[in-house]
Amino acid sequence: MLPIVLLLSVLIGVSLGILGGGGSILTVPILTMAAGMETKAAITSSLFVVAVTSAAGAIAHARAGRVRWRIGVTFGLAGMVGAFGGGRISAYLPGTVLMILFGLMMAATAIAMLRGPTKAKPSTATELPTSKIIAVGVVVGLVTGLVGAGGGFLVVPALVLLGGLSMELAVGTTLVVISMNSFAGLAGHLGHVSIDWPLVLAVTGTAVVGSFIGSKLAGRIPPATLRRGFGVFIIVMAVVVLGNELLT
Repeated sequence: MLPIVLLLSVLIGVSLGILGGGGSILTVPILTMAAGMETKAAITSSLFVVAVTSAAGAIAHARAGRVRWRIGVTFGLAGMVGAFGGGRISAYLPGTVLMILFGLMMAATAIAMLRGPTKAKPSTATELPTSKIIAVGVVVGLVTGLVGAGGGFLVVPALVLLGGLSMELAVGTTLVVISMNSFAGLAGHLGHVSIDWPLVLAVTGTAVVGSFIGSKLAGRIPPATLRRGFGVFIIVMAVVVLGNELLT
């Protein structure tokens, strides 16, 4: 089973590297369905996997000049507050409730990918006002800490629609935000959940390799094609997750 888990883990990194999101939404289903982890342990573990993988992807994008650090760090700091709070709140919610919320979040991800921006905008567009960065960052962080989703599907459209960034800049900048949010969410979970570190480190290492592959592919594949294809895939995954929780 481990080879299958590791093979699927490559997709986590590839998706994060190309889209700046989506990979985090795959991690929990992979850990619960393929690796057999308990729900809360999978959510906590996914935060570590996503945090490290996103950081690796952000470095690759930064070297290519595809990161706006002021926006990313401000957004990330605001998100860390929400992520830590979400992680603490999750301790009081049953695993089934969290998985249902996660399934609904996957559906929201699919809609965002299918309806989200698909055309790049000039990279010289005006930047997001700090107040909006902070407000959206806290909300995204709360989602991250609560259900283990990095929130890239929310950040990327926000940076493109509100900040006027190109898709390439939005993806690179979003990885900075996801990494910061995920580390904060992990801190909120660690006090009440144990982690299978050997498995998690193996998954993380494989996902990091995928993130480098994704960052190399970024800009070479039409964003519209990627978003539509991944949106359909996530809808299928959402149906599987929700069906598994509601029918068992």
